[in-house]
Amino acid sequence: MKPQVHGLLLIILFLACLACENNSDNPEDTLMEDQDSDQNPDSSFYFPGTMASDWETISPEALGWNTNASQDLIDFLEEKDTKAFIILKDGKIAMEEYFGTFKQDSLWYWASAGKTLTTFTVGIALEKQLLDLNDKTSDYLGEGWTSAPPDKENLITIWNQLTMTTGLKDTAFDCITADCLEYEADAGTRWAYHNGPYTLLESVVSEAAGTSFSAFFNTNLRDRIGMDGFWLSTNGLNNVYFSTARSMARFGLLNLNNGMWNGTTILGDMEYISEMKNTSQELNKSYGYLWWLNGKESYMAPSLQLVFNGALIPNAPSDTYAGLGKNDQKLYIVPSKGLVIIRLGEDAAENLLGPSSFDNALWEKLGNLIN
Repeated sequence: MKPQVHGLLLIILFLACLACENNSDNPEDTLMEDQDSDQNPDSSFYFPGTMASDWETISPEALGWNTNASQDLIDFLEEKDTKAFIILKDGKIAMEEYFGTFKQDSLWYWASAGKTLTTFTVGIALEKQLLDLNDKTSDYLGEGWTSAPPDKENLITIWNQLTMTTGLKDTAFDCITADCLEYEADAGTRWAYHNGPYTLLESVVSEAAGTSFSAFFNTNLRDRIGMDGFWLSTNGLNNVYFSTARSMARFGLLNLNNGMWNGTTILGDMEYISEMKNTSQELNKSYGYLWWLNGKESYMAPSLQLVFNGALIPNAPSDTYAGLGKNDQKLYIVPSKGLVIIRLGEDAAENLLGPSSFDNALWEKLGNLIN
């Protein structure tokens, strides 16, 4: 369905305000670092064992952080209906908070932050030579998987699905059937945040691997790093990942260490890893392969065909990349500082898909703590 007009106005106002924040002349107001997202895997990182409770900690005091800012951050998180919050520093837990009845073993949904799991799994399939990013999607889904003219459908590749550039109309946001996957523009010429073509990546991997997506994911990713969780369709169309907060933190640590887990290669294609977390196309410079990117000169947002000047999250370090999900499910990775930060919970801001004003507000609090 098309967003209501008043919803679009709310999004435009929020993003316009965010763009204004990017024009600040005071760099001391933000926690920024030069981008350094292509580091080699770092053997100095700590990796937890397979037991959920087996995870070393390090105190904020030992890290030299501003502990006077800790309670302000916790109060903010609670006020914003957070369920779980974790900060890893070089793999060790520096902060872990749960709110209300939510516990360490409670499960929660990742929403679109789970897109990062899918792109990582596509990378594994690529490394196994089960597919190629330049392959036509119709090679795996068959001709007529969209209602686009055949010559236009055949322009769409796996790469387009990873970069949100299929050119299909995004008004039927979650729909995955041909009748609502309609032609809007040639693949690669239009960026639009669109769940349907993204969700069908699971069918592409399944067809390429000769097994279900979940089975391939579990065997090649989840089980190898000690994650828990499962994929579940919440609306009969798209699949959403559910897990504990610590499992999201495990996946974040895997990405922080560039696909290596405690000396074991989970994904070793460094070219793909680099492309995954860097600008993938020139339409939305703040989008990689299903990862949101900070520190770029401009960004686009879901539901809008507008380009906003400035960084996506001005208060965050410039090399931050993130999985951002509906109702403010957050997975932030900051290579320059060795950080993985997890937030799970209810909607904290404007009920938006992906980025929201909560990102910048949270990073203001985090900057006060980490600085």
